[in-house]
Amino acid sequence: MNKKISHGTILLLAIVSVAFHLWLVFSSLYPNLVTRPLHLALALPWVFIIGKKSRFQAISGTLLTFIGVAICFWIAYSHEDLLDQYGSLETEAQYFWGVGLILIVLEMARRQVKLALPLVAAICIAYGLFGDLLPSQFSHAGIPLDTFLGTLVITEGGLWGSLTGISVSVISVFIILGAFVSAGEGGNAFMNLAVKLAGKYRAGSAKVSILSSAFFGSISGSASANVASTGAITLPAMKRLGYPPSFAAAVEAVASTGGQIMPPLMGAGAFLMVELLRVSYVEIMEAAILPALLFFFCTWVGVDHFAKRYNLKGIAKDQLPTWYLVFRLSSFFFLPFATLLVILFCTTYTAQVGATAAIAVTAVMLIANRNGLDSFENILEKYQQAIINSAKQISTVASIIICAGLIIGVLNLTGLGVKITSMILSFSGGNLWIALLLTALACLILGMEVPTTAAYAICISVAGPALETLGLPPLYSHLFVFWYALLSTITPPVCGTVFIASSMANAPWLQVAMRAMRLGLGLYIVPLAMVANPSLIKLTTEPFFALIAAIKIGVGLWLISYALTGNNPSKWRPLAALLIGGLVIFMLPVGSLS
Repeated sequence: MNKKISHGTILLLAIVSVAFHLWLVFSSLYPNLVTRPLHLALALPWVFIIGKKSRFQAISGTLLTFIGVAICFWIAYSHEDLLDQYGSLETEAQYFWGVGLILIVLEMARRQVKLALPLVAAICIAYGLFGDLLPSQFSHAGIPLDTFLGTLVITEGGLWGSLTGISVSVISVFIILGAFVSAGEGGNAFMNLAVKLAGKYRAGSAKVSILSSAFFGSISGSASANVASTGAITLPAMKRLGYPPSFAAAVEAVASTGGQIMPPLMGAGAFLMVELLRVSYVEIMEAAILPALLFFFCTWVGVDHFAKRYNLKGIAKDQLPTWYLVFRLSSFFFLPFATLLVILFCTTYTAQVGATAAIAVTAVMLIANRNGLDSFENILEKYQQAIINSAKQISTVASIIICAGLIIGVLNLTGLGVKITSMILSFSGGNLWIALLLTALACLILGMEVPTTAAYAICISVAGPALETLGLPPLYSHLFVFWYALLSTITPPVCGTVFIASSMANAPWLQVAMRAMRLGLGLYIVPLAMVANPSLIKLTTEPFFALIAAIKIGVGLWLISYALTGNNPSKWRPLAALLIGGLVIFMLPVGSLS
């Protein structure tokens, strides 16, 4: 945290950010060209000033913040006049502000999530400006500069598009909920429940990591945050019990990745999915729950196979928490999530309203700990921690989403997305499975360079139409792309969660990655199995066939996991298990895509 900025100033900025985003839940009548620029303005100080790492960054960041905030307020104040310009810049000052804001957004993303994402955005912008000079198969018709910049900056076609709208009105509210739950005893409650349920089994600490990451990831929606939080407890415990460090780190990396696909909150991409598909969040949760459970089942099975090989023991009974403690702590996560789920399933209110109600419940519960009422100093510290962490995470997501909005804006303006869609259709020869594999490869490559949420948003915008043209319904397309956008979290060379977990466990990252890929094989197989067995995501409409599909896929995953992670003295058993597992999953499909 920046020592030259007073704690009071940081807290005030955080309070304003949290209050603004919660206020918007009940104030939906304000124009998008007001709320979305203000969202960016509130995120800028956290990236450029509070997040500075050097004197140069402090000076340049302060200047960029003041310029960026001024432009955002100008757009919000002048929104009615800008609408009358129909997406075209009119004065030299507007050109200056437009170019300046785009550069600030690119630099914001670079400082927050490194170079790859803004570099992709810059290449897209260059294509929009000069793409008409390229050979005909890659070129576009040419866009006047005033229209190109105006669409990106003063309309809802670029910086202020639907992606930013989701960040403002949906993702931010759930980020606040996750931060408030984590600030209290909610995280401890998840961990104690996981230890009680799984600690006594073979490789108990590793299985605790799986459950705790599933629980915690369901509220954080961030693989990196999941590794850092649950890994700080599970990794030392596994190493203390003699688990190989590379195995311990692989378990944590894989389990933490699953948090982004685990309802009820999942990752930020799930909220994008809701808006892009125009369906309720409940429908997304219902479709995602069985695939997510299969992923964690596959990881659990892989851990069990490794445990047999290394003779990994469980946690001693005298070190397990009592059911009384687990029950006493359970209210810290049960009440907020019960509130959220009741509002989602039993009322007509939006997911944002449900999250806000859950935040209110959690905020009240922060006054207590497992022993009763907490001290006044601890209560204040928990509130401050929740509010500041909320604002930090909101700024991180805003940096990613708004920069990705530039990419989507250029794709729409130039028709580049349509060209890529046509290329996928052409290369696939009209075969859905070839198109799926091409899309998976594109997701993996793009996911190596940009954050998961941005990778999903970009991939679905270009590959989604191709998959739908070949007969894959929109929900399947989005879930498929969403899952494969996560591949780079455990797949070399980038594998972000692997790097974090390996550094925490002091293990060679490549060994961790190789084991993580075997433990996390569900991430590679389940999306394909979802398409091969369409009933899997139809739990509410076809519950019997959905469960049959889940059991069938689960058996196949067990066999494949045995082939890749089990202790097999003979050569033919793994090969047979691999072959039979594949046949079980992909032969005799359950359900149809229609």
